Amino acid sequence: MNKLLIIDGLNLTRRIHAAQPDEADMAALENRLLGACRKLIAFHAPSHCALVWDGDQESWRKRLYPDYKKGRKPMPEALAKGLPAIKQALLAQGLVSVNADSEADDVIATLATKLVGRGGEAIIVSTDKGLAQLTHANIRQWDHFAQQFLDMAALEQKLGVQRSQLLDFIALAGDSGNKIPGISGIGPKSAAELLKTYRSLANLYQSLNTLGAKQAKKLEEGRDMARLSYKLAKLQTDMPLNLSLAQLRLG
Repeated sequence: MNKLLIIDGLNLTRRIHAAQPDEADMAALENRLLGACRKLIAFHAPSHCALVWDGDQESWRKRLYPDYKKGRKPMPEALAKGLPAIKQALLAQGLVSVNADSEADDVIATLATKLVGRGGEAIIVSTDKGLAQLTHANIRQWDHFAQQFLDMAALEQKLGVQRSQLLDFIALAGDSGNKIPGISGIGPKSAAELLKTYRSLANLYQSLNTLGAKQAKKLEEGRDMARLSYKLAKLQTDMPLNLSLAQLRLG
């Protein structure tokens, strides 16, 4: 079975970089990143590996909703300047970089989904909880910094919803980290309670007449925002990749 290790490039690199005493020391960052990649490969023993990086183009999500990810800190200048050389150093070690046009998440989701669709296994290295919506049994998410697979049961307990309800939960409650709005007046607790009762967003909207007038009004007035939030949160799994699996095989 093909096993693809998909590393969220900036998610890993920025966290390593943030922990450095000297943020301008790109040689140290390069060494630490290469060390992390070697450790990941030794532990997971993949047949293929790719580091997926965010690109500079404006995301389709930003065009759809201009406030998406508003207020995010820009990449430190030293890191931005040092990334091309770091990618070259990775390539020299046989580690291929895949550069997304804008957001890496959609490319990661596409790579993972395509591989498991052909009977393979994908391990995604990222702390991004949004990737938890990829529910196929052969897609798992590894937190390099905690040195463990993402604990889905703990995530479900924290949010109060099942993993399969994650997108419906964000549609209702929003996602403050990505500035996805959700419905005004519906917080995480209310969203979890509604999904516990009605199971899905579709069922909820078919049952507004069973709710109290105040809550039903919030949901009705927020219907379009819920639809928008769901779309913003949902990962694309059909992005054009322009590469073959053979290019990602480890030597």
